Amino acid sequence: MPIGNYGVLKGKAKDEREGQGKSPHFNILVSNQEKFRIAFNVKSQVEPSTLLYYVDDNFDHPILKYLQQLPRGFKELERKAGGMALDFIRGNMFDTTKMRLLPYDVPGPDNDLNELVQKYVKRSMNMPSSMIYAFGQRWGPEKDKSDEFFGFLPGSGIHDIHMNQGNAPAWKKDDGPWQDGGLIFHFPDENRWVAMFTAFQSQCLHTDDITGHRISEACDVPDEYGRVRILAALVNPMGPDRGMESISIINITSRPIDLKGWSLADGEKKKAPLSGILKAGQTMMFSVPGTAIELPNDGGIITLLDNRGLKVHGVSYTAKDAAKEGWTVVF
Repeated sequence: MPIGNYGVLKGKAKDEREGQGKSPHFNILVSNQEKFRIAFNVKSQVEPSTLLYYVDDNFDHPILKYLQQLPRGFKELERKAGGMALDFIRGNMFDTTKMRLLPYDVPGPDNDLNELVQKYVKRSMNMPSSMIYAFGQRWGPEKDKSDEFFGFLPGSGIHDIHMNQGNAPAWKKDDGPWQDGGLIFHFPDENRWVAMFTAFQSQCLHTDDITGHRISEACDVPDEYGRVRILAALVNPMGPDRGMESISIINITSRPIDLKGWSLADGEKKKAPLSGILKAGQTMMFSVPGTAIELPNDGGIITLLDNRGLKVHGVSYTAKDAAKEGWTVVF
């Protein structure tokens, strides 16, 4: 079954501890009216133990319109498309091909995962208006147990702040779509958001839409991702939107690709079928049927799926991107 008590914690970072030991976590004290500890994995228990990570220093995604409105504290989230729940693949959170390996304890300054997390946490602590958002599984409150790192009572916090699907067999029971973890920092004084996402090397990025279990035959084909890319979309046409929106794609490979069985999906996972032969280097524009997928003007996601239902490419856009009527959003 999926992880329990999945949600997001919003609060002010007050203190931190680097991760050490057999199962190291970078720990962050968050203080609101009540205190919480964020336990962020910096090493895997399964070899290879070095984590994959990705940091977006200028994160921009439709979920941000919800986060700022949240009250401080923990909010349990529905595990579904179209809300605040994270799903690295289905939510088009970032380009997973850009994830890189980073050990947690390399000698020297500014060169390991502990120090990377610490850099953003300290910046958040030093900016009074800054907030941190941690997505994962809540534990506690533990009424008779003080927190082992920061000593507050009752102990309470959030962990599993990493990809939570496509797991190795030992953790298969925790799989589920729309329950991934992550850290998002809001730095209002700098007018920007920063997002940090991690995954274990033992996890598979292609997972079943219902169970979140790994699709084994698709785990080792990273070169397949992006062979056809979404170039642009007209999401806010002049006049009525329905039936007038369009999406453009390009084949970046050296061979023709048959689009039979392929589809485009929106943020609610509704699909529009594609067809035709896309020649090498060719672009193609598809009109969006008014009864199929929807491209809302207040932000959304677009995903390209192949004839096996596997994600080939995905993009997101915000209300700001779609603000100019008749203008095409370029990705």
